[in-house]
Amino acid sequence: MKYLKIVGNKEIDGEITISGAKNAALPLIAATILSKNEIQISNLPNVVDINTFLKLIDMLGGSFKKVEDKVYIDTTKIDNTTATYDIVKTMRASILVLGPLLSRFGVCEVSLPGGCAIGQRPVDLHLKAMEQMGAVIEINHGYIKATAPNGLKGAKIVFDKVTVGGTENAVMAASMANGTTTIINAAKEPEIVQLCEIIQDAGVKIEGIGTSKIIIEGTNGELLDMKNFSVIPDRIEAGTYMCTAAICNKKLKINNIIPIHLEAVISKLEEMNFEILQEETSLTILPTNEIKPVNIITSEYPGFPTDMQAQFMALATQANGTSTIDERLFENRFMHVSELARMGADIHLNGNIATIKGNAQLNGADVMATDLRASSALVLAAIVANGETNIHRIYHLDRGYEDLEGKLSNIGVNIKRFTE
Repeated sequence: MKYLKIVGNKEIDGEITISGAKNAALPLIAATILSKNEIQISNLPNVVDINTFLKLIDMLGGSFKKVEDKVYIDTTKIDNTTATYDIVKTMRASILVLGPLLSRFGVCEVSLPGGCAIGQRPVDLHLKAMEQMGAVIEINHGYIKATAPNGLKGAKIVFDKVTVGGTENAVMAASMANGTTTIINAAKEPEIVQLCEIIQDAGVKIEGIGTSKIIIEGTNGELLDMKNFSVIPDRIEAGTYMCTAAICNKKLKINNIIPIHLEAVISKLEEMNFEILQEETSLTILPTNEIKPVNIITSEYPGFPTDMQAQFMALATQANGTSTIDERLFENRFMHVSELARMGADIHLNGNIATIKGNAQLNGADVMATDLRASSALVLAAIVANGETNIHRIYHLDRGYEDLEGKLSNIGVNIKRFTE
């Protein structure tokens, strides 16, 4: 198993270029199941989750070939509609093949998913949406079996709570359904906006993109003429490196971003007294004479992202005062707290609220990554800690960060990967 050794050093300088967004690329790869032609996807991040999803497309009978940061996907010959446990257990996003497979073939079997252990993220909202479109759902031996022998029908889908994956599955299923589907309380994340735009470019009539009410006129079983596209930049990766600059209190330029996607993160960094210079596709974070404490409540986009909560917790250990983080979206997403405490952080938990005392002197230690974003928080803490930190179970990091060691090494971080 691999681990990272980081020698604490606050001296960073330079620029980092952001990769394509994993969370945008996954549903877009799933959407290729709806296409009648080969598609070229560019700016695809080279991370484990993407490679796993491409393997799933291959297992279903599709094909792909990778050329640098591009991938050519052909799903025209898909002849298998079962997503097996062997691959689904490693990645929750595998559930995203449910909507397109069911819409195209009228039948599919998908193993109940695995992935990060950050609390319950049930698929019941996905299944309810498919049922409202006329599917019959059975769960046997750990598999979701969905059938729609007469095809999916347009329907009114009202999500009881905002669900990103559920919205994505509903959008893809509705694209080839018979009739008009209205999705109420839809998620509004940039990743969903891009999915809708790509499907719209393929000839599907969609209204309300980027709002909580999406209206889709299905093609009644006709495959889509999908165009080549480029994946949007990863706003969470960008936010993570912004926090890297902030925790070191050094200047850093972040390239290949869409600033509007980062408004909540930028706002909180500005509250912490950092000046951020924005350009059309980049930003520069400048050092401050005092890192101020901050109060954060996670919420759905455009609110503060739960995927940035752990990184800001690490940053808050260096603030001049006490910060709070109220995690409203997932239970059990404070598993990094005990690991940060091993490094000297003073964090108190009360239910879903973490109170972080600043001005902490962090020291290197052996710590264990528990999920993708918790891993990046430990990296940030290690960069400013005294001495060496060994971060174990970094396969979590590899799921979502492309060339983390390379990008951090290029700005001066002493980071190396080893096998234990």
